[in-house]
Amino acid sequence: MDAELIRNIAVYALPVLFAITLHEAAHAYAAKYFGDNTAYAQGRMSLNPLVHIDVFGTIILPIVLYLTTPFVFGYAKPVPVEFGRLRNPKKQMAWVALAGPAANFVMAFLWLLLSVLLVLFQVGEAFPREVAKAGVFVNLLMFAFNLVPIPPLDGGRILTSMLPHHLAYKFARIEPYGFFIVLGLLYFGALAYWVGPLMAIANFVIRLLVTPLTMFLG
Repeated sequence: MDAELIRNIAVYALPVLFAITLHEAAHAYAAKYFGDNTAYAQGRMSLNPLVHIDVFGTIILPIVLYLTTPFVFGYAKPVPVEFGRLRNPKKQMAWVALAGPAANFVMAFLWLLLSVLLVLFQVGEAFPREVAKAGVFVNLLMFAFNLVPIPPLDGGRILTSMLPHHLAYKFARIEPYGFFIVLGLLYFGALAYWVGPLMAIANFVIRLLVTPLTMFLG
């Protein structure tokens, strides 16, 4: 294992764990709030990263892709949601799905805030600044990627919720093939046309939100 890989793992480990854990916990919390206790009963409404990590999808696959391909992809254990148990399944499905990306957006803002504070308080150590920068990037990436409108990604569930019933039913039928569709789009670089602009917009918004604090402390 080369030094650069070890360094990257050290920098990204904490941001990735937080990003995955809070993303999945947010789904579980939203599902419980709207009436489905499935994830809560299975212990998935938790800030313990161990209950959300998929050994292959979260650890092995990203490392293998990092070493062998120009792109990196991974996933956590999906939070079990019984949409039929929600009080208003079609409408509230969107809110449950949106909770995960929303958590990543908030975390991106908090990592950016930490980054700004480290600079303002003249913290000389480079490592915490790199971790904070990685935290912003990882969460913006998860925010944008999970909003790709293909089921079973969160964006796909949101779109399903918004479509009329007959179209929603037809669209939801592609879910068993969604993972392979996403991999194909990732391989051919097509996802960049969605993920890149959405990351840029979210990055602009969080920097706008943090501006008053920088002006106050500056």
